[in-house]
Amino acid sequence: MSDSSSDSKNEDRIPLLVLVGPTAVGKTALALKVARRLRTDIISADSAQVYRGLDIGTAKPSPEEQNIARHHLIDLVYPHQYFSVADYQKFAYNKIAQLWDAGKLPFMVGGTGLYISAVTKNYAFGQKGPSSDLRKTYEQLASTEGLEKLYARLKIIDPEAASKIHPNDKKRIVRALEVYTLEGKPISKQVTNTESRQQNIPYKTLIFGLDMNREALYEKIEQRVEMMFRQGFLDEVRNLSRQGYSAKDPGLEVLGYRQLFAYLEGKMGFEEAKEEINKQTRNLAKRQLTWFRRDKAIEWIDITEIKDFDNLTENICFKVKDITPYRANNK
Repeated sequence: MSDSSSDSKNEDRIPLLVLVGPTAVGKTALALKVARRLRTDIISADSAQVYRGLDIGTAKPSPEEQNIARHHLIDLVYPHQYFSVADYQKFAYNKIAQLWDAGKLPFMVGGTGLYISAVTKNYAFGQKGPSSDLRKTYEQLASTEGLEKLYARLKIIDPEAASKIHPNDKKRIVRALEVYTLEGKPISKQVTNTESRQQNIPYKTLIFGLDMNREALYEKIEQRVEMMFRQGFLDEVRNLSRQGYSAKDPGLEVLGYRQLFAYLEGKMGFEEAKEEINKQTRNLAKRQLTWFRRDKAIEWIDITEIKDFDNLTENICFKVKDITPYRANNK
């Protein structure tokens, strides 16, 4: 009886196709082919692309790419606005349901592991939302006492969260301290609670991860950074500054924008900023791979030697039948 009930619940779950991987590996190029083949949209899982006005430096889909496949969950907030993982989870849940109801297979693509895990593993977040006053207090402490002191405080109250947060990631450090103050328990206990992750997971997921030789990936990262500057990355940051945004705004703590604001403020030279962007992007790719490698549900694909995504696209679309027995767009 219980097995039958479990099977029934599994059949009721919405199918969800997911494509992950480190920055610059080629997710967008493959995702566009898959989305066009399945006649569906793309749900972005990128913590930088949620900000409006951050286009070139986040490799946000171009108008041409949007014409191939519509992208959702980009341009959600302005750079001065705070946007949490819990916020993303709510947006994603709603969009997935809307797409499935419209007869389209939900297809999530991105490199922000926490966003993807929050959705696919049904992370449980605290009941209390962000407190702007408390957040400002912690941000002021970071400015007056130094971020390292806040990080040291976090290591004491929530060593598990601290081990997963970079010492320079002010936004996540502040949020973790904010949650602890508001909820009275560490953020790591809220978003990694075993029961919350194992029950009521609403999706039947099929997750693919792209990877390639480290040397090849780092070369692609350098090529992307060069392309961004040719496309006008520095002018984009200058324009954001003219609009009144500053390096203290949440959206402008994003990799690349942070360094170019430092350049515009005379805190580092242009070549130094550019090299720092390359270095930190390589480090980001390492962290992304470390995060995703922990998920045993991901089917990894090494694309180092793959020049044409056509066969790979067909293989992925063929495997979609594992999560939905019929074409979602024929629902």
